Amino acid sequence: MFTQNLLSLAVAASTAFAAPHSPITARAEPKCPIVFDGRVPVDTAPTFFDTYATNTIFNPDYVKGNDLKWSGILKFPDASSRFDGEEYTAVEVTISDQSIFQQQNGFRRAGLQFLRDSPDGPGGKGVKTLHWSVKQDPGRPLNLTHEYLNVWHETADYSANQIQFQTGTLIGKSGADKNNFKVLDRNGNSLYSVPMDMTMWQNFAAKLDFNRNQVTIYYSTGMSELKLVAGPQYVNLAGGGQYQIGILKKPTGTSDVVNGGYQERNLDEGQIYGGLFLEDSADGCVSL
Repeated sequence: MFTQNLLSLAVAASTAFAAPHSPITARAEPKCPIVFDGRVPVDTAPTFFDTYATNTIFNPDYVKGNDLKWSGILKFPDASSRFDGEEYTAVEVTISDQSIFQQQNGFRRAGLQFLRDSPDGPGGKGVKTLHWSVKQDPGRPLNLTHEYLNVWHETADYSANQIQFQTGTLIGKSGADKNNFKVLDRNGNSLYSVPMDMTMWQNFAAKLDFNRNQVTIYYSTGMSELKLVAGPQYVNLAGGGQYQIGILKKPTGTSDVVNGGYQERNLDEGQIYGGLFLEDSADGCVSL
């Protein structure tokens, strides 16, 4: 009997040590101080985003088609990502033939900017972590023969993006898989790449250390806890600037992508976002 009990204990112990760590698969709350919160409360009216009188989340003026309102651009699918919980809902940024900003006739774009973000503001100083989750809309698929800019931090003088989250066919980079999401630095160097998932949420976080010029990337799918997947690695983060989240679709068939090139007609494409916020990671804190 004594021998049998010892054997049972040994088997139980070996099983416990051999069992893999189970990832957290429940929705989570941000655990670090939030600098900019881009999460959209459930039941927010689309017209909320159209004016400064009501829009307390994003800049109602930028960046969108000249004669469009955000209430006609944004959609609100019945979905929420890891950091949305029951209080917040997903938001889908869409583009159409009218998605021409200023005189940029080559692009089709709609990009959300945090309301209080500014070129010399807190978003580009210290150590910050930008969170975003993406999900694909089968009814508004992206055309991956084009290059898409989806999340980026643009310098104050508009000359570069210190960090950029892209997909599709990157212009001038034949080796980049068009079916992958790619995190790049301002020179187009790859920091991280992962295949697009056409059914599940994909969760990203980029820790931007503006003091040391370092970037660290975290990633997960579904409701799983984010894991460190790249970095910290050197990236030139100088130049201030602002964050944009949405779609900037580049044309094909031209070297002057801002002003010309080919874009399909009757365009109806979208990218679903959730869990969008910027947190302060000065003390090493990152919400996972």
